[in-house]
Amino acid sequence: MKLDRGNKYDLEHDVHRITLYSTVAKEHQHVRVKSRLYLHLDMNCFYAQVEQRAFNLYGLPLAMGGWRKPDGSARGIVATASYEARKLGIKTAMSAFEAQQICPYILFMQIDYEKYKGISRRLREILDDFSPEVEKYSMDEYFMDLTFMVGSKPEEITAFAHKLKKAVYDDLGLVCSVGVAYSKTYAKLASDLKKPDGFTLVQHPDDAAQHLFPLKLDEVWGIGSRRYKRLLEEGLITIADAFRLGPAPFKRLFGEMQGKLFHEIVTGQDKAKILDNEHHVPDEVSYMHTFSSWTVNPDEVEGEVIKAIRRVCYRLRGYRRKARKWACHIRFQDVRWQGQSFAFATAGFTNLDKYVSDALVPQVMYRVNMALKQGHKIRGIGLHTIEMLQMDQLELFFEEDDRFRNLSRAADCINNTYGIDTIDFAAAQNGVKGNTHFVKRV
Repeated sequence: MKLDRGNKYDLEHDVHRITLYSTVAKEHQHVRVKSRLYLHLDMNCFYAQVEQRAFNLYGLPLAMGGWRKPDGSARGIVATASYEARKLGIKTAMSAFEAQQICPYILFMQIDYEKYKGISRRLREILDDFSPEVEKYSMDEYFMDLTFMVGSKPEEITAFAHKLKKAVYDDLGLVCSVGVAYSKTYAKLASDLKKPDGFTLVQHPDDAAQHLFPLKLDEVWGIGSRRYKRLLEEGLITIADAFRLGPAPFKRLFGEMQGKLFHEIVTGQDKAKILDNEHHVPDEVSYMHTFSSWTVNPDEVEGEVIKAIRRVCYRLRGYRRKARKWACHIRFQDVRWQGQSFAFATAGFTNLDKYVSDALVPQVMYRVNMALKQGHKIRGIGLHTIEMLQMDQLELFFEEDDRFRNLSRAADCINNTYGIDTIDFAAAQNGVKGNTHFVKRV
């Protein structure tokens, strides 16, 4: 089903994650078995690289997402860092304070989202000249279908990839790493091998054995830390082990169908499609905001909860989806950055702020007030969907009030035309004040 683009929903607004990795699902795979070729392009340290070029900061350690207070102390979370900073040990998701301890002279810059979004649009235009099928995987990652080059000599594919890299550099002044392989998963793995400004070709299984077999399984799509831990217990450490032991341990650990799929992905047998982003809907819609500093004010936390509900419901309406089961996370400020997560349900499937607020706010504020009484300080709020369905599917025992639905439609129309924050809830104005990752979100 085509997304509701008539109102031009900005489905990337306030999406903090630079990329979202997910397993290649069955519905995203070709039914027909044939030889295919895929290209994955990764703009190396995209945010940092753009700012290095804009302000001539080459050679300097740069962390994106942090800032310094007037007293010089660092605040915020590192969203990404330049290679100069990475060599010193600066990592994504590290606190700016930790980064400053490692490198006292590190530069911090907030994320200018609109700038990067514009560059990403221009990047897409460049790629469209090289293939009829291009998928925007994230703002700085793209897939391309190169099946028209199946059977080409390695030198021809290499020349094609370098021509593409040169076109990107000549137009944008930015370098990228490229991987080409016979599976979509392997193309992504290949692009990560020689960063920055690298190229790796995995045209045949022998190439995979040389370049990819030594990689650990947790570097593969869908194999997160928990699944990897279970695989380790079965003696599966690398991609080579998956070939050696076959699909049996995967099926035993993850079930007949899911295990088979994981084994196919790990061994480069998936038949993934290049997805049409106009029709692609994520498995979940989520929002996470880590405050610039902790708060003990419950009214501020409630304002941030309302803001999270607004962002998630807005994107659900843009995707033409509704949700009934949800999850919320309250992040505490302490040494271990622990928190509290809980699931909740709305009265029925909905994408209207009113119903989510009625279900969530009493529960989350009870937990927030209990945490405050226990001496915790609140540092962040997260919200995501668990169960979704399409908007045009009807329910027997729940129906949204037309007044709330029409109010949301009117607000979306105005916000999509004049800016996403033109109309906002009054309660959201009580949010935690201060900086964030983003230049324009204060």
